[in-house]
Amino acid sequence: MDIRNIAIIAHVDHGKTSLVNALLKQGGIFRDNQEVQDRVMDSNALERERGITILSKNCSAYYKNTKINIVDTPGHADFGGEVERVLKMVDGVLLVVDAFEGPMPQTRFVLEHALALNLKVVIVINKIDRPDARLDVVGDEVLELMLDLNATDEQLNSPIIYASARAGTATTDYHVPGTDMSPLFEAIINHIDPPKMDVDAPFSMLISSTEQNDYLGKLAVGKIESGTVKLNQTLYIKNYFDENKHYTGKAVNIFNFNGLKRDPIEVGTAGDIICIAGIPDITIGDTVNETADMPAIEFVKISEPSVEMTFMVNDSPFAGKEGKFVTSRHLKERLYKEAVKDLSLQVSDGDTADQFKVRGRGEMHLSILIENMRRDGYEFQVSRPRVLYKYIDGVKCEPIDKVVIDVPEDCVGTVMQSMGIKKGELISMTPMGSRMRLQFKVPSRGLFGYKSQLLTDTKGEGVMSSVFDAYEPYKGEIEGRNFGSLISYETGEAITYGLFNAQGRGRLLVRPGDKVYMGQVVGVNPKGDDIVVNVCKKKQLTNTRSSSSDEALRLTPIQDMTLEEALEFIADDELVEVTPKSIRIRKAILDHQLRAKARKPVVE
Repeated sequence: MDIRNIAIIAHVDHGKTSLVNALLKQGGIFRDNQEVQDRVMDSNALERERGITILSKNCSAYYKNTKINIVDTPGHADFGGEVERVLKMVDGVLLVVDAFEGPMPQTRFVLEHALALNLKVVIVINKIDRPDARLDVVGDEVLELMLDLNATDEQLNSPIIYASARAGTATTDYHVPGTDMSPLFEAIINHIDPPKMDVDAPFSMLISSTEQNDYLGKLAVGKIESGTVKLNQTLYIKNYFDENKHYTGKAVNIFNFNGLKRDPIEVGTAGDIICIAGIPDITIGDTVNETADMPAIEFVKISEPSVEMTFMVNDSPFAGKEGKFVTSRHLKERLYKEAVKDLSLQVSDGDTADQFKVRGRGEMHLSILIENMRRDGYEFQVSRPRVLYKYIDGVKCEPIDKVVIDVPEDCVGTVMQSMGIKKGELISMTPMGSRMRLQFKVPSRGLFGYKSQLLTDTKGEGVMSSVFDAYEPYKGEIEGRNFGSLISYETGEAITYGLFNAQGRGRLLVRPGDKVYMGQVVGVNPKGDDIVVNVCKKKQLTNTRSSSSDEALRLTPIQDMTLEEALEFIADDELVEVTPKSIRIRKAILDHQLRAKARKPVVE
């Protein structure tokens, strides 16, 4: 059977996973009467909750006599490592661009990598049924971007398909409505080359992704570069970056992708994307060869992380009450295991035996890791995210992000003022109907916690996306948060009377009946200073007062903080305590007197 290997790449929310849904539906994978859920490729619970793709996944569809292996990739910049490594597995890409938004920061990032690998491109302008679609302009913007990225003449002649993934239609001319996805299937088959297949050469395959299966053990996915592999064949594993890594393994199981399923096969052939089980120590970037003397295949260098957090064992008064895995051994095993699976993540031992430094591509990258760990029963604490500085030619440099913000016209001044405080530099300002698109270059550290401020500044209408741009000389101090914390005076249970007295100082984060401890952050002080409050304080009863008078006390309703909001909220001297049931914010030093001493300047 003829084969095409493609990856679907785009900025977040431009409709990649919906497009895969449409291709699978019309690619003979589902029965005509089968009910198919939206975004069927987002199989992870966290992906479905948040509406984003986190992990790249493989599937296949069929058109006429051609099998099309499809890799669905994440669109969020923090998961760019997933995109970088799977591009080695394919021969072409579908570049999906929103018909209104046009090319965004992540569009540039993923397209640059695809062009550098000399992959064929099919441009898909999606969501053409949007009432505000800019079909003529967006096509030109994509071609301008390709020119800017030094695309070859062949790449500049890429076909443009206009699609509505939600409706399941595509067309080569947006004036003529499409009826199905046939134009896109035809463009894939006619424009993207079949894989170069040398069936007679010795077997060789580069591993582009791995996953753990409860029954089969480690599963390794990759494209067969040459030759064939048979069931139970002895294989030789090498790594391009590590010359000392070489050992043997056996192909205990071989699967190929058939729609969303993996079908067991006895022979895998060059050009196809397959999955091998039975080699426990195999990792992403390894090469699997037929003979010991064959060289390792070069693997793409994954971009370095730019953000670091400290993960530590929970030492709060409530430690060990809600989590299943609470010790430093559990924490270390999980983090180092995660670093093997996610090449964008780097883990190292911290200053003490109970601390570990974890580096990632951004705040969201690390928050997804934290959320997955707490759902798996882990209990720990994390510090505030901090950027990683570099010294280039003796000059201190910091990571700079390229930020695109779409806002209503009347909010432009407020956003520009906020960006000025964050040391942002305006690159361009483009009208988009009744809205304005602002492009900035901003230090990464200036964006920590800005998303919630943007929603406040734009009355909930601002849309922001960012991607790492480059390291540039240090831009100077950035003003920190302009609010303080309300800190619990003692350990106990929050009482309505104590909360009522405390809410005059600021916004509360705990409800009556919640267990709190000394040093826990229980509220927000808008005036900027930290204040110690006693939320456990009870009303003293006398013969002229009754406890029933507490019913008259009215508390302002509170909203629970999400993990991202907690990470954005905390100051340098605060930690987020993460357990399977709770997310609490606390001071690093719980004792009030010790905390006051630590704040005092040392007089020599």
